Amino acid sequence: MRWIKGHGTQNDFLLLPDGDPLPPALVRALCDRRAGLGADGVLRVVPAADDPDGAPMAAEAEWFMDYRNADGSVAEMCGNGARVFARHLVDAGLAEPGELRLATRGGLRTVWLAAAGDVTVDMGVPAPIPARPTVGGRQATAVSMGNPHVVVPLAAGEPGLAELAGLCLTRPPDVTPALPDGQNVEFTVRVGPRALVLRVHERGVGETQACGTGVCAAVVATIQAAGEGRDQPWAVDVPGGRLTVVWTAAGPVRLAGPAVLVATGETRPDWLATITA
Repeated sequence: MRWIKGHGTQNDFLLLPDGDPLPPALVRALCDRRAGLGADGVLRVVPAADDPDGAPMAAEAEWFMDYRNADGSVAEMCGNGARVFARHLVDAGLAEPGELRLATRGGLRTVWLAAAGDVTVDMGVPAPIPARPTVGGRQATAVSMGNPHVVVPLAAGEPGLAELAGLCLTRPPDVTPALPDGQNVEFTVRVGPRALVLRVHERGVGETQACGTGVCAAVVATIQAAGEGRDQPWAVDVPGGRLTVVWTAAGPVRLAGPAVLVATGETRPDWLATITA
C-alpha cells in the first residue's frame, strides 16, 4: 500500500493515492504513532464517480476526499486535510494549479492554490446548531462547518492565555448536552482586534495541533458574539502555526494556510497481513 505523509499547520495525514479500502482497523493501525506510521487521520484519494458518497458530486468534482479520523470513524470535512489533499493532486499531476473543486462528505469545496505556497479553501456557509451546550460550566456556541463544533471563549488577553496553556485535553471535554453526532471542541482567547489563539480537541482524534474547520467555527462564533462585520481577515494561532480566516459577507468562510508534503513510502505486506477488519 502506497502512502504520502503531509500536514497543514502540523495537523498530519496519510494520503492513500490508490483508493485502497479503509476498514476502521486499518485506519487505526496506520495512524498509530508507535506501532504504525502516525497521523491524525487518513485521506483516501478516489475519483468521485467511484465512491457512493462522492458520486452525486462527480459532475462538478473529479476527486472525492474520503476522510477518516485516527480512530477509524468517518468525518464529514477537514479544512487542513482539504489543503493537503489539493496539494497532493497538483504535485501528482492529477490537477492543475489554480482553482479546483473537491467532493467531500460536507459537500463541494472550492480550493485555490499555486504550484507552491499557501492553499485557500472555501469552507462553505456556517450553520448554527440549535443547542446551548456548556463546557466546564461555561456557555459555549455550537456551529456546523459541515461537521459539528462547540466553541468555548476564555478571558481575553493574558489571563485567558494562561488558562488555555493549562488545559488538559488528553480526554474529551465534558460537553453538556453533547451534540447528537459528537463534537470538536475549541477553546479560544481573543488577543487582538481580529486575532485569536486556539486549542482544539477533535472528535475521534484527541488534541491536534490545528483544526481547519475548528478555526473557522471559532471565528464565526467570535464575530457573532461581538456583532462585528465580515470580509476582514482574522489571524488564528494554533499550536501548529497560523491560519487565516475570512467570513465573507456573501456567506462562505475562506481558510488559508500551508499544506506540506513530507514523505512517500509503502507499507510492508507482512505488516498489512496482521491487520484485521
